[in-house]
Amino acid sequence: MNDKTYFGGILDAVKSLTIGLKTSIKVFFEHHETEQYPENRATLTFTDRNRFCLEMPHNEKNEHKCIACGLCQMACPNDSITVTSETVTTEDGKKKKQLVKYEYNIGQCMFCNLCVTACPQGAILFNQEFEQAVFDKSKLIKVLNHPGSKCQERPKPVVSPKPAATPATANEAPKASLSHVDTAPAPKTETADKTEPIETKKED
Repeated sequence: MNDKTYFGGILDAVKSLTIGLKTSIKVFFEHHETEQYPENRATLTFTDRNRFCLEMPHNEKNEHKCIACGLCQMACPNDSITVTSETVTTEDGKKKKQLVKYEYNIGQCMFCNLCVTACPQGAILFNQEFEQAVFDKSKLIKVLNHPGSKCQERPKPVVSPKPAATPATANEAPKASLSHVDTAPAPKTETADKTEPIETKKED
């Protein structure tokens, strides 16, 4: 009885080993989806739905689109955005807000994309940079606006000039509209100078 159990255990072990080897050989020749990171950094791509880090794009003139309205800060559920602004006076004498510092704490962000949706100017977006590991928590707070940057000025609408009215010549008399002309005949008036002949009687 014990000998049969001993050899039965050996057969079960050989059977399990054979199944494992068969699975390993089968998987070895299959196509692998594993990314060879970090060797493939140059060719590593992600889908557009991935959200890794918030950024504020700037153009070649070091200008951004942020108007410091603060809607992204109010929409953030984790208070990971802090917008510091100041009021300045433009050349036209008008007052408007100007961005001073845009702070983003990636350590508190949960990548919900509510800030990007709330922005009316499209000034912020999430990029594909996922290497954000640091040893100091203070380095997780990023300033998104570049030093010396300013808000991009909107092009002013071009107003087409109105055509000048041609002055009327002196020889031309103003034409009366038919709607203002009275077509009824004028009433006849009798003169008061008209006198009647007086008859005289001759005396005998």
